[in-house]
Amino acid sequence: MSTSIHLSRFRKWLLASPPIEFAIGQLRDLLVGAIRQGPVPQHIAFVMDGNRRFARTHGIETVEGHNMGFEALARILEVCYKSGVKVVTIYAFSIENFKRSKFEVDALMEMARVKLSQMAQHGEILDRYGAKVRILGRLDLLRPDVLAAVNRAVEMTSNNGDCVLNICFPYTSRDEITTAVRDTVADLVFMSPETITRQTLSEHLFTHDNPPLDLLVRTSGVERLSDFMLWQCHEDTEIVFLDVLWPDFDLWQFLPVMLRWQRRISKSKKNPDAEGNFDGETSDSAEETNGKVKDL
Repeated sequence: MSTSIHLSRFRKWLLASPPIEFAIGQLRDLLVGAIRQGPVPQHIAFVMDGNRRFARTHGIETVEGHNMGFEALARILEVCYKSGVKVVTIYAFSIENFKRSKFEVDALMEMARVKLSQMAQHGEILDRYGAKVRILGRLDLLRPDVLAAVNRAVEMTSNNGDCVLNICFPYTSRDEITTAVRDTVADLVFMSPETITRQTLSEHLFTHDNPPLDLLVRTSGVERLSDFMLWQCHEDTEIVFLDVLWPDFDLWQFLPVMLRWQRRISKSKKNPDAEGNFDGETSDSAEETNGKVKDL
C-alpha cells in the first residue's frame, strides 16, 4: 500500500479528533453559509470519475476505490443540500460498464446493493434534508437482489419531498432519449407527427419533473460527457471539468466552482444581453481550485 494512502488515513484519523473535527465543521458551515448568500443552482449533476485510477495510484483494490468514492458522494451531497440545491443527479453506472470484466461488474453490483441498503436503513443525510431517491435507467438489466435494494431505497425515501437524489444506474443518455422517443410515439399514436416538439420529448425524459440542469461537474480531468445528460445540457448549463479524482473531491474543490457559477449568474442578471454569448467573455481564471478547471 502506498505512502499516500497511509497519509490519507492518518489525515482522516487526525481530522476525526474532537477539537479538529469541531473546528473543521464550523469552517465548512461558514463556507456553506457564504454560498447560500448568493444564487444557488437548483440542479447539479456529477460524473463521479476517477475511482479506479485512485485505486491504482494508491495500490488498493478497485472496489476499495469505489467505496472511497461513495464516501466522497456523502460529503458532496451534504454540501449541496445544505447550500440549498434541490436536485442532485449522479452518474453511478453506465450501461456500457457491463462490458467490463465480470469480476468488476459483480463487485460493483454488490457494492451498489450494499450501499443502497445502507442508504435506505441509515440514510441520515437523505432524511436530514428530506431527500428522496430516484433511480434513472434500465432497471431490467439489474440482478434481482440489486433491484430489490433499489426498490427499498426508493420506497423508504418516498415520503421525502424537499430534495431529490437522482441515481443514474444503469444509464446512458442515448438510451434515455430512445426511450423518450418510443414513449412519445406510443402516447401520440393517434395524433399528427407535427405535434411532437422538443417540449414533448422533454416531458418523457427521466428528469421531466426536475428543474433545468444548472451545473454539470466531471472529475478526473477527462473532458467528455460520456453519454450523460446530453439532452438536459442546454445553453445555460455550465459544464466544468476538474483535474481531481472523485474520492479526493470535497468542499475545498467544489466551493470555487459554486462561487464561479454564482458570479456568472449575478453578472448575467446585471447584463441580460450578455447571456448566451460564447465569445470568451466569461472565461474567468481557471486557477480557482486545487485542480484544473475547464468549462464549456
